[in-house]
This record gives sequence, structure tokens and C-alpha cells, in this order.
Amino acid sequence: MPEVVKFKAFCLERYKHAHNLNGSEVLSLFVKYGVMDYIRSYYDVLHTFGDKYIVADIEKFILARQTV
Repeated sequence: MPEVVKFKAFCLERYKHAHNLNGSEVLSLFVKYGVMDYIRSYYDVLHTFGDKYIVADIEKFILARQTV
């Protein structure tokens, strides 16, 4: 389980840098749209991809949640 926590932090950091946000802004966004649960649920697949793919996947996930 510690590897999932580290991966969540990695995803948060990559998203933060990609969108020029600070950590609390990204965390708030991730909590609002359930990104942390998504990352945990799909860790087995997501951790095998590169950071650009992961950021793009999170962007798509958030966008889908915004339109619901």
C-alpha cells in the first residue's frame, strides 16, 4: 500500500507542474473530482505509464466529471 500513496503524490506533483498550480490547489481539485480514488482503483494499470500519459488521463477524468 505505501507504493500507492507514493504514486498518488507523484501524480499530484506531475499534474501540479503541468498546470502551473500549487499543491493545495491540485489536492482540492483531486478531492472534488475523486481523482485520488480513481488513482487508487486503477493503480495497477496507471503506474505502468509515463507521466505525460498519466496527466492526460487525469485531465480526461476530471473533464468527464465536470460535465456530469
